[in-house]
Amino acid sequence: MVKHHGVPFLEKKQAKLVLNKSNKNDIKQILGIPSTKSKFDNDVWIYIERKQTQSQLKNLGKMKIITNNVLVLEIDNYGILKNKKFYNKDDMKKINIVEATTEAGFQKNSFIYDFMSSMRQKINDPLGQRAKKRKAITQR
Repeated sequence: MVKHHGVPFLEKKQAKLVLNKSNKNDIKQILGIPSTKSKFDNDVWIYIERKQTQSQLKNLGKMKIITNNVLVLEIDNYGILKNKKFYNKDDMKKINIVEATTEAGFQKNSFIYDFMSSMRQKINDPLGQRAKKRKAITQR
């Protein structure tokens, strides 16, 4: 059994998008509405594709991630695609997370950094088992 979440065939569909030519309407027609939107200097649209299947019997039916793709699109104020970055499951394993501390009232980490960190955590612990264990330990 395969569970699918997000935009199917994201890697193939994103290849149709052309930098400095495709606009918001083209993007919506090819990919649909984004999974997440954010507003900085330009709009940032994020599309997600995730496929999971149950692993072998010896692992007691835990879910195994087959595909975990993320597409980050940056759109300028005129609605034109200015930048696109595609990340697959292997790319996310290579992301280095820096344990940075700052003074109160100042957030150093960006939205994309936080989002990618969240995706990495979901890859490493897709069923949230670590969080459940921590909660059970603290309640004792």
